[in-house]
Amino acid sequence: MASTLTKVLLHLTFSTKDRAAVIPEALEPDLYSYIGGICRRMGSPLLAMGGTADHVHMLVSLAKTVALSDLMMEVKRDSSKWVKERDDASRNFGWQDGYFGFSIGESGVDVLRAYIANQKQHHTSVDFKDEVRAFLRKYGIEWDERYAWI
Repeated sequence: MASTLTKVLLHLTFSTKDRAAVIPEALEPDLYSYIGGICRRMGSPLLAMGGTADHVHMLVSLAKTVALSDLMMEVKRDSSKWVKERDDASRNFGWQDGYFGFSIGESGVDVLRAYIANQKQHHTSVDFKDEVRAFLRKYGIEWDERYAWI
C-alpha cells in the first residue's frame, strides 16, 4: 500500500490587533497551551511558541491534509474567543487580520526554537515591524507597507 509522508515545518508569526500590548506574561503559558491544543486537533503539532505582549511566533509541523490558511483561521479564531472569555478586561482582544508564514528546513529548527524562546530579550532592541521586514527580505517576499500590518 502506498503512503504519503510529509514534514512541512513553518515559522508563523502574527500580532494582536493594532499591535496592542494586551497579552499579559502570566497568560502566555495557558494561551500557548491552548493554541497547542488547536494545532494538535488539526494534526499539526506545535513544536515551539513564544512571543511578547503584542505578538507571537509559532513553529508548527503542518499536517499533510491541512491548508495553512485553515490552521491559522482556527488558531486565531478559537484562541481569540478563549482570551475574550477569560475576563472582562480582555473582551476586546483580537489578532491582526493576517499572518506571516515562512517554511524552514530541519536544519533550522534548533536556531528557530532558540529565537522563539528569546523573544522578550530580542524585542528590547528590535520592534515587531522591523523584525517582520527582515524576515520578508530574507525570504524574498515582496510586500506593500499599506497592507502588511492590518
